[in-house]
Amino acid sequence: MNPTFYIVLALTAVLAANVYGAVLDIDGDIIFRGSYYVLPFVRGRGGGLTLSGRGGELCPLDIVQESSETDEGNPVKFSNWAPRVAFVPESSNLNIQTDVEATICFQSTYWRVGEFDEERKQYFVVAGPKPEGSGQDSSKSFFQIVKSGDDTYKFVFCPRTCDSGGPKCSDVGIFVDEIGVRRLALSSKPFLVKFKKANVTEISSKTM
Repeated sequence: MNPTFYIVLALTAVLAANVYGAVLDIDGDIIFRGSYYVLPFVRGRGGGLTLSGRGGELCPLDIVQESSETDEGNPVKFSNWAPRVAFVPESSNLNIQTDVEATICFQSTYWRVGEFDEERKQYFVVAGPKPEGSGQDSSKSFFQIVKSGDDTYKFVFCPRTCDSGGPKCSDVGIFVDEIGVRRLALSSKPFLVKFKKANVTEISSKTM
């Protein structure tokens, strides 16, 4: 293929990244479609993200943080962003899926905000079905990756509403439950993260 094509393609990607803002991994590379570990930006506060049941139960599954900082957990992959760009854009609604071959609960692993937990007074980020269409239920599965410093990101949930005031966005933080499990939940204190590219063999060897 003509080398000029690749030059034009690279320049287009750079220009688009400047317009939309591209999410970068820990190596400073632009994140495209692929799998990435979500790791805490601050060391000593747990490891990567994975799946776990709530309240000691095996199922259904919530999105949780590994307790050990040496455990990278399971990678995630991003999809369904609106801007017509090849890379993962900052501050744009997108879907997130924990990238595992299978789960013991035989359920999909797309992130979504669950129903309000009356006992714990929290909205948790849970594993759920693949979002379909643009209905109210699908709106619970859109998150944004927002820059929060030079090398830091956070997840934000902005539900799609028809209110005149527009959607109210909430940061995604960490809630430590009654048995010490660190769960992703809507919070006033964001969970600051960074992204590390996963390789194919790491993904294929992990099930939940």
